[in-house]
Amino acid sequence: MSISVIIPTLNEAIVIADTIRSLRCQQPGEIIVVDGGSADTTVAEARSADGVLATSPGRALQMNAGAAVATGNILLFLHADCTLEAGALADAAHLLGKPGILAGCFSMSIPAAGWPYRLIEASAAARVRLTGLAYGDQSLFLRRTDFERLGGFPPLAFMEDVFFSRRLRNHGRVIVSGKKIVVAPRRWQRVGLVRQTLRNWSLTSLVAAGIHPNSLARFYTGVR
Repeated sequence: MSISVIIPTLNEAIVIADTIRSLRCQQPGEIIVVDGGSADTTVAEARSADGVLATSPGRALQMNAGAAVATGNILLFLHADCTLEAGALADAAHLLGKPGILAGCFSMSIPAAGWPYRLIEASAAARVRLTGLAYGDQSLFLRRTDFERLGGFPPLAFMEDVFFSRRLRNHGRVIVSGKKIVVAPRRWQRVGLVRQTLRNWSLTSLVAAGIHPNSLARFYTGVR
């Protein structure tokens, strides 16, 4: 099966070229970068991708736009500051070939020392296994036909990954690959590990209580 890797970007000039270069080693069917109006040189740095699209900012909008032009049988959504362990794409295709598997994501690895980061990594894998909820920095993958059938990412300002995962778990199994996705620790380091973690938990709890995520987006500004 051919894999289309879709990368939403916004001011990711520092990392996007290296991310694309790393992906090439795994021979994806195509790499599509969808830029949300970067003020830096992200678009120029992404020139080695197979396609570069421009949209308004918003990961849901950007990822849906990339999926709309993708040609692969499998769609894999990757944050620009994340890289995949060797063999990750092949494992994604293998897992989706198993009966009952609707979608999957990868095991998080954060290149930073300290037990709190190890706890975050373990919690991310446990969350998917126990609740079926995969976050965007774990790189969600699924068949293109299933993505289209389920309507793609909902048009939300943020937490589109959580809401789409909820929809996925109602239609099939979401699995965690044993392959690693290396997630840059910049957000935790810039904001503060405890502060960022508490913010994430608080926002998730508020949404679970019925508050629309668009009204909370201002509390989750991008850290780049």
